[in-house]
Amino acid sequence: MMNRQQMHEQLQKKLSKNRYLHSLGVAYTAASMAMRYDVEVNLALTAGLLHDCAKFLSDDEKIKKCQKHHLSVNEIEMDNPDLLHAKLSAHYACKKYGVTNPEILSAIAYHTTGRANMTTLEKIIYVADYIEPNRMHLPDIEYIRKEAFEDLDQCFIYILKNSIAYLLKEGYTCHNISMEAYEYYIGG
Repeated sequence: MMNRQQMHEQLQKKLSKNRYLHSLGVAYTAASMAMRYDVEVNLALTAGLLHDCAKFLSDDEKIKKCQKHHLSVNEIEMDNPDLLHAKLSAHYACKKYGVTNPEILSAIAYHTTGRANMTTLEKIIYVADYIEPNRMHLPDIEYIRKEAFEDLDQCFIYILKNSIAYLLKEGYTCHNISMEAYEYYIGG
């Protein structure tokens, strides 16, 4: 696995300045949350840093790269290829950055959609992606940031519920994995 300095250097070459700053924000927020929830800090730092490492690809490139690397693409992802960046980022974390830890790879793969029965690290990356300091203009962000350090499960559910409501209100199709997570955590 690359050391963290090498990861930073590679990400700075690939990502826009704002996307790189976002990745740093997620990494450090995730590390703070990991300390709070007794998760290994290095796992959270690595997952947070690399969670968007394939975000620089265009939508067409995301589809082509998924097909090339035999990563499944469903109809919802074909309609919204940006969703593919999470599974591609997990793939890149493994193949380009040398990450082999399945906890890190899973946290990266599900940081956008969530999933049923998430691990603590997965929830941390999902939440950190939403609350990192560069995200200033989201409704209720100060409340959500506070909740993230008081009750991770409630914070995760709050974000998941609001994300799904936003997508449906805006006319987007919600990923089936997100709906399964909703059913698992919230129910009917």
